[in-house]
Amino acid sequence: MVGLNEIIPMGSDHAGYRMKEFLKINLETDGYICKDYGAFSDDPVDYPDMIHPVAQVINEGKYRLGIVLCGSGNGAAITANKYNNVRAALCWETELVKLSRQHNDANILVLPARFISNKDALKFVKVFLSTGFEGGRHKRRVDKISLKP
Repeated sequence: MVGLNEIIPMGSDHAGYRMKEFLKINLETDGYICKDYGAFSDDPVDYPDMIHPVAQVINEGKYRLGIVLCGSGNGAAITANKYNNVRAALCWETELVKLSRQHNDANILVLPARFISNKDALKFVKVFLSTGFEGGRHKRRVDKISLKP
């Protein structure tokens, strides 16, 4: 779970730009602080350029939870999950969001901007930020996800 006044890193490609801006406005109104890594318009960009910085700060432990968006969510999820300490979950319904946090300790929520509404995206983000990891048997499994050098 993330508390108010905690920084939430965010990144999107051009397809997710407008949804990211909608989410930022609503999260900041609710008292969160958003760190925006782009895109900064809906002009075409390459999604890895905005997803890598978000995944890197999560990977390094600088911030606890992040949000990334692209058209389908797939490219953003694939990119973010290249980092050893990142567990990016592509979600398009509430139960997936809850389980990504409760069972997988997901630390980046990936949203498919072309397939969900702004209203649903905001609902999913709020669930993501307010749901904790259950630990227990799930911790053992999560500990097996990252490749150890």
